[in-house]
Amino acid sequence: MQNSLQPAELDAAIDEVHRAGIPGVFAEVRDGDQVWRGASGVADVSTGDPVTPDMRHRVGSVTKTFTAVAVLQQVERGQIRLDAPIGHYLPRLVPGARGDSITVRMLLNHTSGLAEYLPSAYPSFKTFPSLAGVSPASLDDNRFRTFRPTELIDMGVAAPAVGTPGSTPGVYSNTNYLLLGELLEQVTGTTAEQYITRNIIERAGLRHTEFPAEPDIEGPHARMYEALYGLIDPPRDYSTYDMSWVGLGAALVSTVADLNRFYGMLLAGGIVDRSSLAQMQCTVPVRALDGTRANYGLGLHKVSIPGRGTCWGHDGTVWGASTMSLTSADGQRQMSVAMNLVRWNTLDSSGKPQHHPIDDALTTLYRRAMRAGGNGNSGCR
Repeated sequence: MQNSLQPAELDAAIDEVHRAGIPGVFAEVRDGDQVWRGASGVADVSTGDPVTPDMRHRVGSVTKTFTAVAVLQQVERGQIRLDAPIGHYLPRLVPGARGDSITVRMLLNHTSGLAEYLPSAYPSFKTFPSLAGVSPASLDDNRFRTFRPTELIDMGVAAPAVGTPGSTPGVYSNTNYLLLGELLEQVTGTTAEQYITRNIIERAGLRHTEFPAEPDIEGPHARMYEALYGLIDPPRDYSTYDMSWVGLGAALVSTVADLNRFYGMLLAGGIVDRSSLAQMQCTVPVRALDGTRANYGLGLHKVSIPGRGTCWGHDGTVWGASTMSLTSADGQRQMSVAMNLVRWNTLDSSGKPQHHPIDDALTTLYRRAMRAGGNGNSGCR
């Protein structure tokens, strides 16, 4: 049987990402029953210990898909209505006319108009204030700080609105997903982390996925190096970090194998029903924190890959760690890629990230990982 994954090409592509400047990169690619796992580079630049494909990793905003799935499960049970105002559920957190005009759906697809609470968007706020002064000091100051979700939500709600509720393009905001975490807690009677663990992670058989209870990651993992666009040179390890600063928006730890399993089950209708999946796949244009545009559904990105067509998934970045997970619309082809260096680009005089050879190497890896095969439709109605 011919191997449709072409492992030699994938090996070469992942090695090129490492040679371009990423200390360690690891991935799993699937095509039906065929599986390729690869890794290149080091987990620790000091010791030279190699990175391996089974390592745990902070997957950042991939967490948002898990949170969105939890909300859709509660929609199926009649506990949440997608088009109900969030003020109906959480009047103290989003009071008055604003709470009446922002719906649960708008939180899920980032069309709420609520601002990001991180200082990269609004420097006056106090999560990482030194970033506004072109200094990474706050990253170290907050390494062991525990934020309350409502503390961060209050910052985002207090900020000037970034859009009218329901208008597009939406503006990506972690504030939305922290609110969804509070909503889940209210309707389930348990924390959102506990609900997601029991009803998604455990039911899907994801043995290496968890919300970390401590700043350290349990099990084998790489050190995670933050360059902050050249402000941290050499890049500094932030693999030990209190992830309460992103919570239900980006705190999960997982593996590339678990992510492929999760997205495969989700797109096959094994975690939410088909009508819920169709809702998740209804996309709107959304502007990301870096200014780029994305087609965003309810916790899902829609991505077009040459030679493959429509793919679904999410990417994620936290301090020192980056992840990309995509599954073709027909569920046949999957990739999950993790890296232990982020924000490697330097900035020009206008603050725009400059192109880097890593960007080209990643594009090649993603295209080789997802190429060949048919197309698929979104299922959006």
